[in-house]
Amino acid sequence: MAAAVTAQQLIEKHRPTLDQALETIRTRAFWSPHPEHPKAYGENGSLDAAAGKAAFDAIVSTRLDLDQPGTDGWVSGETSPYGIELGVEYPHADPDVLLPAMRAALPAWRDAGAETRAVVCLEILSRISARTHEFAHAVMHTSGQAFMMAFQAGGPHAQDRGLEAVAYAYVEQTRTPDSADWSKPQGKRDPLNLRKQFTPVPRGIALLVGCNTFPTWNGYPGLFASLATGNPVLVKPHPRAVLPLALTVQVAREVLAETGFDPNLMALAAEQPGEGLAKTLAVRPEVRIIDYTGSTSFGDWLESNARQAQVYTEKAGVNTVVIESTGDYKGMLSNLAFSLSLYSGQMCTTPQNLLIPRDGITTDQGPKSYDEVVTDLAGAVDALLRDDARANALLGALVNPDVKTRLEAAAGHGEVALASREINNPEFPGAVVRSPLMVKLDGTKPDSESVFLDECFGPVSFAVAVESPADAVELLRRTVRDKGAMTVGAYSTSQEFEHQVEEVCLEECAQLSLNLTGGVYVNQTAAFSDFHGSGGNPAANAALCDGAFVANRFRVVEVRREA
Repeated sequence: MAAAVTAQQLIEKHRPTLDQALETIRTRAFWSPHPEHPKAYGENGSLDAAAGKAAFDAIVSTRLDLDQPGTDGWVSGETSPYGIELGVEYPHADPDVLLPAMRAALPAWRDAGAETRAVVCLEILSRISARTHEFAHAVMHTSGQAFMMAFQAGGPHAQDRGLEAVAYAYVEQTRTPDSADWSKPQGKRDPLNLRKQFTPVPRGIALLVGCNTFPTWNGYPGLFASLATGNPVLVKPHPRAVLPLALTVQVAREVLAETGFDPNLMALAAEQPGEGLAKTLAVRPEVRIIDYTGSTSFGDWLESNARQAQVYTEKAGVNTVVIESTGDYKGMLSNLAFSLSLYSGQMCTTPQNLLIPRDGITTDQGPKSYDEVVTDLAGAVDALLRDDARANALLGALVNPDVKTRLEAAAGHGEVALASREINNPEFPGAVVRSPLMVKLDGTKPDSESVFLDECFGPVSFAVAVESPADAVELLRRTVRDKGAMTVGAYSTSQEFEHQVEEVCLEECAQLSLNLTGGVYVNQTAAFSDFHGSGGNPAANAALCDGAFVANRFRVVEVRREA
């Protein structure tokens, strides 16, 4: 059994990191305590590449016993998108036993206070960080991300988002003092004196409904926002991506027990095939917070039916890039090619629609027609992915068969400007790897509009010909308003046109990237600085992370006494 750790020891260890996080969310500067480079690991108790791979291999085909109450069976069945049977067994829980046990753990956690909760969360993140190489393989073999992306997005970037949520939670909980002396003068009479105490009170059990593509990156903000504000967290992973979140629960339960708290503040809810456990848990009266990333249909169902809970959803959107002109044509093509290719377009931030005026654009290389822009962009993607080894490192694998089906169907929607090709992965022959598809569509035709105004998740983009830049702006507005968008991009050398696009994004509440031609891409966001989603359009009702994302996970209860 590990030695007990006191709250004061954790405060001394992690308070400097918390303070730096608090400062960084204020300044929005670059900072991360979690190294991005794999070679940074292997010291101070962290696993290096070989040890991390060995740790992952040791988990495959084993039973992950979390010692949870209410375990009534075991669940397995994960298959890696790279063709490997993971064979890990997870506990299946009886909610009638597990949920009361989690609820019983709440009072002591609530009474511990915001600072103690924050540093316990930071200790959980610290131990996860030390196992980043192991977690990277778990993310890779459940999401289909290539290893380096799984390492960075599933490791340090996810850990940064978790820390960011803890920082916002701490700010919101400490906005009100713990206590206050209140004195109201009464003229010649004695003043009225009260002693007031203010306690952040958690809502109750938080349910995290995990996603298949980014189980940790999308999961950690809600998980740590709820835990840091005093709520027990029940983690219901996607059936195809259980392992990364199961390991997270394992680490959290160990830390909670070592710091003297009930480990049932964090638990796993793995489901049997076809069980539909998320729907069952979402309407339980004990569940008072829900975090969800996934399809619009189930997100809408949660918002309509889980009426007892505060529901945070990230759903589908139609991400759009408007191309009006550019002062760096080569840089624009290179940047967009990478954005369309990364992780086979299986990111909620990947551009789908490219709005290009029918009469073409002006560039530093002279005028370019619509057809030339599309052909040149297709050529940039082809050049980027021509080498199969590089293509595998960027594309990863298709996360599930539905993506492959959508990709194949999309080729029939219009003229194919860039055909998708099958790419062999020598290391993982079972992986389904496909390069991006680009289809030309006429933005003025209703039958085309019915295609490009629906999300086509995966390596598919539509080059939409519009009548004019003004029409592009209006189509952008309608897209964000009606369908939502996690990201918007635009290219222009005109300040007036930039202003028009900015106005649309401000009015319709969408995050905008202008004229990206270097090493920052529209589908990437940096913790502590960038907001992921806005919470102001149909794609998501919350942003990662801001004050609104954490503030309604608790309420402040006041106790007054005469002084």
